Amino acid sequence: MPRKWSNLNLPGALHFVTGATINRLPVFRRVDYCTEFFDALAEVCRDWPCKLIAYVVMPDHVHLVCNPRDGRIKEFMGALKGLSSKRLCDLSGEKQFVREVPDADGSIHQVWQESFKARPLWSGWMIWQKVNYIHANPVKAGICKSAKDYRWSSFGVFYKGATEPVAVDRDWWWEDDGEKLTRAMKEMGWRSWEKRG
Repeated sequence: MPRKWSNLNLPGALHFVTGATINRLPVFRRVDYCTEFFDALAEVCRDWPCKLIAYVVMPDHVHLVCNPRDGRIKEFMGALKGLSSKRLCDLSGEKQFVREVPDADGSIHQVWQESFKARPLWSGWMIWQKVNYIHANPVKAGICKSAKDYRWSSFGVFYKGATEPVAVDRDWWWEDDGEKLTRAMKEMGWRSWEKRG
């Protein structure tokens, strides 16, 4: 069983998020599935709202750097996984992603692992490290020779001004992020956060 992560809703922080498909199935080898995921991502970012900084969709997982306005990364990812799952199941004709045993709520399909990993990014160095990691991920995996050649990442949008697959935010912070982050860190205690990291 996949590890359950203890993700924190941390208002004012950018988050590096990783979500994997169920049993690491290479779902996103299909162009239509990638397109549906990006449509869902754009819709959730528009409706939430959320600042989307960088992203990559790999065959069996996704990475994002994002900043939900309200800091509720757990709920944001729940909305993204839920909407994208529905769209992928609709697209597959509900023949794929069938569970061996229905869930407690009666659902019979599952696209994503139940949990995901979200890490708050505390410094400019950490943010840039994760942006670079995201864009280099397809090269490291041997899918392409250069990050600029990979269609399903934000590299072209981030560095070349392209608008697809999904636009990214150039301004990474909300106006009151500093205040929210300071308050959240005080409430949880900086020392307790260091122990969790």
